[in-house]
Amino acid sequence: MHAKVWLVGAGPGDPELLTLKAVRALNSAQVVMIDDLVNPAVLQHCPQARVIGVGKRGGCRSTPQAFIHRLMLRYVRQGKCVVRLKGGDPCIFGRGGEEAEWLRGHGIEVELVNGITAGLAGATQCGISLTLRGISRGVTLVTAHTQDDTELNWPALAQGGTTLVVYMGVARLEAIHSGLLAGGMPPGMPVAMIENASLPNQRECRSTLQAMQADAQAFALKSPAVLVIGEVVGAVSGATLLPLLAVG
Repeated sequence: MHAKVWLVGAGPGDPELLTLKAVRALNSAQVVMIDDLVNPAVLQHCPQARVIGVGKRGGCRSTPQAFIHRLMLRYVRQGKCVVRLKGGDPCIFGRGGEEAEWLRGHGIEVELVNGITAGLAGATQCGISLTLRGISRGVTLVTAHTQDDTELNWPALAQGGTTLVVYMGVARLEAIHSGLLAGGMPPGMPVAMIENASLPNQRECRSTLQAMQADAQAFALKSPAVLVIGEVVGAVSGATLLPLLAVG
């Protein structure tokens, strides 16, 4: 395969959730630049490639984005096929759009390969359908961390009538809780906090908007985790809203 950059979504963690197209890109790769949240098991599909860790984790030492750009550019200009391997989907809080634009601006061919995002996989593994006829007609995906540290439009999110999926929210539970309550969301709105989506050590804490901070603390919720907030959380057949419920 000729030199190019593939921006590939590795999915939420379970290596069996890789797409066939992602596997094909990895099979062709000579250089793989891998994020911290990617399961190393997926590297079985690229045993011939040089693997470079370029992790970016909130609250941890991260590889600067400008360095990642330059590294991709260097290798592809050497005639190599480069895979930038990201957790989840590269265009859902994965900077895939930014990287593709930068590379194309430097004359580099880029192909994006979608991956299953953690919010979808985690909810499904817990028996939660993010949309449900008669209950939720849509899904809103948001990140609790903004580039300029501005607050989200909490009233719009609270009253939007869709299932709300919050990424990178463990460190901002207080802001999410207070923002949604102030925006008009009912205190009893069901919440699922899902840690390590799709992996064997996935855990889930069922709660409500009012109680989620205390329940998360008692549950020792840790990142990476997603929050699913909406009536669909309590609509699963046979489900009971318990303050603490672990599944694995």
